[in-house]
Amino acid sequence: MATIEEILEVERLEENIFRGIATETMLPRTFGGQVAGQALVAAVRTVEPRFAVHSLHGYFLRPGNPAMPIVYLVDRIRDGRSFVTRRVSAVQDGQAIFTMSASFQVADVGIEHQDEMPVVPPPDSLPFASESEDPEIAWLAREWSDWDIRIVGHGEVDRIRGAAAQQQAWFRSRRTLPDDPVFHVCALAYMSDMTLIGSAMTPHPGVEIDSASLDHALWFLRPFRADEWLLYDQTSPSAGFGRGLAQGRIFDRKGNLVAAVVQEGLTRFLRTT
Repeated sequence: MATIEEILEVERLEENIFRGIATETMLPRTFGGQVAGQALVAAVRTVEPRFAVHSLHGYFLRPGNPAMPIVYLVDRIRDGRSFVTRRVSAVQDGQAIFTMSASFQVADVGIEHQDEMPVVPPPDSLPFASESEDPEIAWLAREWSDWDIRIVGHGEVDRIRGAAAQQQAWFRSRRTLPDDPVFHVCALAYMSDMTLIGSAMTPHPGVEIDSASLDHALWFLRPFRADEWLLYDQTSPSAGFGRGLAQGRIFDRKGNLVAAVVQEGLTRFLRTT
């Protein structure tokens, strides 16, 4: 498996054109987090360092071929004094498979508040995903072998009153990553697609569905490192008409809310014909 450094090291072909590598995977299509992470790296490469990305909004248009590299076309939508906007199209075989808008901002000050971190078992007290008897959890450890993933047991989840579906997981890179904060942001964009739409399935054990990410939005709220423990608190407030909505809050070990995620995914019944 490629390392996260290799995955995010996109090649510059022209001023606003980049190419990301294909990576070994057990998935039938390109992992959505890989496309989002590489697209964000391409966008970052066209922005002055004094601007930090604070949000991205992406749509998955077609399944990506995991055996093919992806070309990223960056459109410089706006260069302002406080905000910068970029639009990125991910292309394979001449067709867009993903489109993303990313917004960047210079450092600023204002009001501050955040949600409290849920009360969950510390990651060191939870088993490795590779040791799980649940084949889906054990598969996570094989697919993302560079990442230490610890799933909070259903009986240990800090339940939100009235929430229809909820799950929680700790994760971090197994290796120390580069110190560049931008690298950690792009690494989180990669990992933010991991397990999120699965939260919609927690009330439906054993139901087989056709699952895929449809759109993905991510807000970066506070500094963090992806090689230190992060708690991914996930809920699914609604599912219907073959689509599931999922929300995620990402906290660091100290309880700081570092990112927020919203995703809609395909959750239709598996077709047999």
